[in-house]
Amino acid sequence: MTNKETILTPEGVAKLEQELTNLKTVKRREVAERIKQALAFGDLSENSEYDEAKNEQAFVEGRIIALENMLKNAKVIDDEDINTDTVSVGATVKLLDIEFDEEIEYTIVGSAEANPSQNKISNESPLGEALIGKTVGSEVNVNAPDGVIKFKILEIRK
Repeated sequence: MTNKETILTPEGVAKLEQELTNLKTVKRREVAERIKQALAFGDLSENSEYDEAKNEQAFVEGRIIALENMLKNAKVIDDEDINTDTVSVGATVKLLDIEFDEEIEYTIVGSAEANPSQNKISNESPLGEALIGKTVGSEVNVNAPDGVIKFKILEIRK
């Protein structure tokens, strides 16, 4: 596994730590109990419950390793690190969709925290990449499947 730097907000760190704790304390026990029950059924060659439990165990252990790596290589962005002169990770940006004359707000986060349904977009996404380093009043063009979308930056805040 690579040691790629993971950009996180304090909120993102807390969520990952909570998930990690849950996996280590609750999920591991649940999966171990499922394996124990499946072993009681006997013949492992035709025991689908055992196979499913072992697969879930592998997934849980893999996720634990991934979370530990993300947290170990985390770069936490605090409010003091956010510059409102230019768009950066952690900033909330109000945009104007020029074609549809609609305003929308996005918070720029690291890829581990991205959640478009909550208007949290990754700094690595096409829109996030286009916005990083830009200032209020700038216009950005974003390549999308339907063509180029044009936005104007109206506001940058913490």
